[in-house]
Amino acid sequence: MTDSPTAGRFDGRDHLLPVRVYYEDTDFTGLVYHANYVRYLERGRSDCLRLMGIGHADLLDGDQPMAFVVSTLELKFHKPARIDDALVVRTSYDAVKGPRLLISQTVERGDDVLCRAEVVVVCIHMDGRPRRPTRALIDKVGPWLAPEA
Repeated sequence: MTDSPTAGRFDGRDHLLPVRVYYEDTDFTGLVYHANYVRYLERGRSDCLRLMGIGHADLLDGDQPMAFVVSTLELKFHKPARIDDALVVRTSYDAVKGPRLLISQTVERGDDVLCRAEVVVVCIHMDGRPRRPTRALIDKVGPWLAPEA
């Protein structure tokens, strides 16, 4: 049997990704350095897509190569995370509007929300121009979008 990393799991339309805080994630105070929350959030978005059946490599290798870029990232920090904390990154893909995907995320420790994020990613052609997602991508993301989307 080969060990492989987990891509988390779905709880309703929320994707949950467990993350452990390592020494390398902390600053000189022993708290998670603020930029590392951005890394945790990226992992949550990527693994959520992976479980939806959308791999980044597949997007690049398709007949219409595309990628995602973050155009907006709003963060609100509530409480710090520390070495050895077991965190959960909660990701919800809320809506698709033209080339944009609207995403809500939190980083949680137990019942505590440590960080909230509102993220807008834009689907792009490989030359950087915005593009609408393919029908296949929308079909895979669609079941996970907020009901009003």
